[in-house]
Amino acid sequence: MNTPPVALTIAGSDSGGGAGIQADLTTFAALGVHGASAVTAITVQDTTGVHDIHPVPVGVVLAQIECVLRDLAPAAVKVGMLGRPELSEAVARVAAAGRLPRLVVDPVLVSTSGHSLAADGVVATLREQLLPHAHLVTPNTDEAAALLGTVPARSVDEQADHAGALLAFGSRAVVVTGGTVRTPDGTERVDVLAGPAGTVVFRSPEIATDNDHGTGCTFASAAAAFLARGHTTHDAVLSARGLVRHALRTSAPWRLGSGRGPVAHTRTTCFEATPDPTNAPHSQGAPR
Repeated sequence: MNTPPVALTIAGSDSGGGAGIQADLTTFAALGVHGASAVTAITVQDTTGVHDIHPVPVGVVLAQIECVLRDLAPAAVKVGMLGRPELSEAVARVAAAGRLPRLVVDPVLVSTSGHSLAADGVVATLREQLLPHAHLVTPNTDEAAALLGTVPARSVDEQADHAGALLAFGSRAVVVTGGTVRTPDGTERVDVLAGPAGTVVFRSPEIATDNDHGTGCTFASAAAAFLARGHTTHDAVLSARGLVRHALRTSAPWRLGSGRGPVAHTRTTCFEATPDPTNAPHSQGAPR
């Protein structure tokens, strides 16, 4: 068996196992990538919400990152919950030194349950110091709006405009996820990817489920895993989108916890063999 590529996640721990480093590491493993981690915070969390947060000292986080970079040479790095501007600044310095290859930044600001996961000053630090060094940025519509200081996109055009505005901060690509479009046939979920080649809009029918905890972490870590495996940014986003949709369909009938249950991380390895025919670009155009 060939040696697998390595991906590093720099993120918080979710004691409920649905998001954070738990979601990242299980997603890496499902995609044949060895996962390493640097824990930024320990959250007291379950399917009903985040009940407490215990930050890991900045020096300890940096020591974890340094240890992994020195020994395992990650092919891609995913950054999730940083929580504090001083940690965001520290990670940005490592990225600025060119030491975080194929960096995927998931700007975790608020949990699925609505709990704030970022202190004052984090948004500005992410936008101005970390995003310029990212290979891919993966905000949902609320996070994109927070980074831009505006209201969430209410249309596909606005979603594309937000992706383009975030791209201007210097990352190679931005995908704004979680848009919603009502059609005569039902509701579609929309993700918009902006990069050097233009803007691509992905549209697929909404999957009816309350088990969506960890979708953002899973999407970003899947994209990082595909980048570590040598995929282009477009194909990494397309494949990550397919994995998340497969995970949502798989976990839809589950009954885990009394809140918003997790997406499936335990049965995702077969998704590539059964691709979703709706998981395809809807339109493509010039950069916005």
